[in-house]
Amino acid sequence: MARVGTGELSASRLANMAANLVLEGFETYQDGFRAISRRARGRFERRDWNGAVADAVERLDLYGDVIDGVERVVRETLDGRVADRIVWASIKAVYSGLIAGREDWELAETFFNSVTRRVFATVGVDHDIEFVDSDFAVPSLEAGGLLFRPCGPMPDATTLVERILAHARISAPFDDWRRDARLVANRLMAHLRSLGLPDRIDRAEIIGSPFFRRKGAYLLGRLHSGDRAVPFGIALLNTEDGVLVDAVLTGENDISILFSYTRSHFHVDLGPPHRLVRSLKVLMPRKSIAELYIALGHHKHGKTELYRDLLHRLRETDEPFQLAPGTPGMVMIVFTVPGADVVLKVIRDRFPAIKPTTPQGIRQSYRLVFHHDRGGRLVEAQEFEHLQFDRDRFAPELIEEFRRDADRTVSVGPDVVVVHHAYLERRVTPLDLFIRQASMEAAGATLVDFGQAVKDLAASGIFPGELLPKNFGVTRHGRVVCYDYDELGLVTDFSFRNVPAATTDEDEYAEEAWFGVGPRDVFPEEFTRFLGLPPALRTLLEQSHGELIEVGFWRDMQARVTSGEILDLFPYHPSRRLRTTGW
Repeated sequence: MARVGTGELSASRLANMAANLVLEGFETYQDGFRAISRRARGRFERRDWNGAVADAVERLDLYGDVIDGVERVVRETLDGRVADRIVWASIKAVYSGLIAGREDWELAETFFNSVTRRVFATVGVDHDIEFVDSDFAVPSLEAGGLLFRPCGPMPDATTLVERILAHARISAPFDDWRRDARLVANRLMAHLRSLGLPDRIDRAEIIGSPFFRRKGAYLLGRLHSGDRAVPFGIALLNTEDGVLVDAVLTGENDISILFSYTRSHFHVDLGPPHRLVRSLKVLMPRKSIAELYIALGHHKHGKTELYRDLLHRLRETDEPFQLAPGTPGMVMIVFTVPGADVVLKVIRDRFPAIKPTTPQGIRQSYRLVFHHDRGGRLVEAQEFEHLQFDRDRFAPELIEEFRRDADRTVSVGPDVVVVHHAYLERRVTPLDLFIRQASMEAAGATLVDFGQAVKDLAASGIFPGELLPKNFGVTRHGRVVCYDYDELGLVTDFSFRNVPAATTDEDEYAEEAWFGVGPRDVFPEEFTRFLGLPPALRTLLEQSHGELIEVGFWRDMQARVTSGEILDLFPYHPSRRLRTTGW
């Protein structure tokens, strides 16, 4: 975008020019987003997994890169009037007119907000210069509002599945198309019978393009049997032997886990995002609109929706913010509104000596999580700045915590509280709290999944740093996830060592290590000693995932990650797979 001279232009002329520049930037971003997303099909067909991972990072960075350029050219255009709120109110009005009738209006509004908040660093919200609420009503679902394509009826379930697989339009050869169609049909029919539905599929509806992520491609839709519509999904892999169906997902929960807030974003080439989001909402009624936008890669607008949801809850209730349940963190203050499904986290100003990090180091860890594949085990965090709330919405003990430990990050005034920097995450049950409250059977099953979570993180190239249960949580689906990132890093950045054998009795019984320990040295054989688990649960964990306490496992993971290998991480339970090839 070239610089435009301002001269003696009127405010209305400046507003028109600036609004068009912002729209031009938005269209540049949208073009880039779609171009990167469309590469996913070719990456899958060619088995170019490293290229797929690189595309995911490139698309994440695209938004900030475009906003940088728009901010620069708008500042040059407005020159001395860049901070004139009257001019910006006019820019917003002109821009609103320019995007009226666009099917991506909601993303365009969020893009405009990103520009204004860069220019003004707005505290709270400013209705005059940003779209706090949308200027436009969401179109109705009538006549083409959803993106489902009809498929069927067909003479039998296998033929129907063959037609569904054809909808994927994957040009790479299948290993055995008809075999997989038969296996999928058998699985779907068994699911319908388990629901007490008629032993037939009347027809199916499919979302018109596969959803690509990492090494997988997913077909989503719903089956109609009698008067019921049942969500389902088909997971495709492209192996050395050809494309095959790896798993069949049945029901809302399976698909919801596929779209989890602990997973990286999908790449999908379809039409207006609001139509796709609402189509997915039909399959996953309990999944929030915000999470669906984020899962599709529109994380900035997902963040907008998260903030609107929070404001709505504050308007609808008089519940105060209060400290979140669980063991208080040494690095973060975590607070929430009772009943909300999110928490807010602010970085403390000072850390204990045993936490050798800085606030900047914490932010770098969160940026690493944002850019890295989360493997279904890292909770995505949305970063917010300059949030403003009424002071009476905060519990007294939380106000005291802010004043004592976060006075640089949180400004407490007589009437308002300004949170200058925070992360918003989905709320989960802390693992240590879950273990204390659950039955032994439930605690054991969760500990087994905890071990799998650590393995999945290693396979994605991440080591949490600390494996204490208080740093992990349990989702509503019973999956264990990590939400504490202050010591997290790349698995290749750590040195995994055996504990040296003691040479004297004094060494063996010494309170401190008799050998040198570097800041990134890790001793796997010590892992389970410090988890604070009852003996039976500790034994169960070691029996289920004994590799975790072996140096060889970690060094092997380091070697595989360093070689560029993209390891398999399946976003579904092993029972959903069609072949018993292990997890």
